[in-house]
Amino acid sequence: MALLIAPLVALILALALTPISMWLARRWDLLDRPGGRRQHKGRVPRIGGVALFGGFAGALLLMRLLPPAWLPPSTDPQEGWRVTGLLIGAAFVAAFGLADDRFDFSSRTQYIAQIVAALIAIAFTIFIERVNNPLPLGPDLLVFPWPLVWLLTIFWFMGAINTVNWLDGIDGLATTVSAIVAIVLAILMLRMGQHSVAILALALLGSAVGFLFFNFPPARVFMGSVGSYFLGFTLASLGLIAGARVATVLLVLGLPILDVAWLIWWRWRHGQPLGQGDRNHLHYRLLDKGYSQRQIVIGYAAFTAFFGAISLITTSTIVKVIALLALLAAGGVIIWWASPREVAGGRPDSGQLADRPRD
Repeated sequence: MALLIAPLVALILALALTPISMWLARRWDLLDRPGGRRQHKGRVPRIGGVALFGGFAGALLLMRLLPPAWLPPSTDPQEGWRVTGLLIGAAFVAAFGLADDRFDFSSRTQYIAQIVAALIAIAFTIFIERVNNPLPLGPDLLVFPWPLVWLLTIFWFMGAINTVNWLDGIDGLATTVSAIVAIVLAILMLRMGQHSVAILALALLGSAVGFLFFNFPPARVFMGSVGSYFLGFTLASLGLIAGARVATVLLVLGLPILDVAWLIWWRWRHGQPLGQGDRNHLHYRLLDKGYSQRQIVIGYAAFTAFFGAISLITTSTIVKVIALLALLAAGGVIIWWASPREVAGGRPDSGQLADRPRD
């Protein structure tokens, strides 16, 4: 019963809370106005992520009130501790994201908050301790020493949060991609018999779908930093709670991650601050080439769903690595095709410069 109730409750809560978040945004003047990279019409509320977090957290808290017979049994004695850490960490990043939507913190402040979020996860045993060895040589499992565990886990959470944050550039894109990741993780968990953990992914899916009713282009509300931080942290956590499904998450989020890597390289090459916003994101370049927001969202969804399906079809680490290399090749071609032109001297054209201080 919980596998059905969790996503349904999350969806209903997201549907109910999104209009409330829009009302609060107007009351607090937390609105995105058109101009620069923002090509929407009118003033759009930008703290819809409050509803995303509320739907997810509300559904999980309700699960605690259900009769034990309705809940699937857990085989992990640490699962309750990890779920508690997930909720605390998600609440922290959502609160920080909401404050960022209000005060527009610097990139350095954001990175510090992301590190704190990763440390919260580590404190609740949500970390990368071991992964499958993709090479034919050596042990089947690679077990990392604790200093490397900390570094990898911090890098994992910061990467996930920034990937979703940078992906949130056009209507419905980050929400749709996050929903697909949740679907893939839920199917994987159910197939592996991790029904009690699958509730987490299903609750995230329900919350994303409920919010998408208002966020799909043309969006009536944006998720803001509160939403992108929450989604990034939660997806990173679910990938580890599911049993270190790092390769799976990398496959599904491969294109957005590749876009982030390319952006970092491009900004470094042209002497631009790494956290400074511009129109070099792949989705903006596709907009400049004449594609509509809906076409871009559907294209991203098809790309991520295809590689998500590959991760579900095969259990071979080698096959997943090959698929990841194919993704890098295909994504690289797409990014190269949509890459910005340069004027004489190797400088970016004026259309690529930032209209606000950061992503």
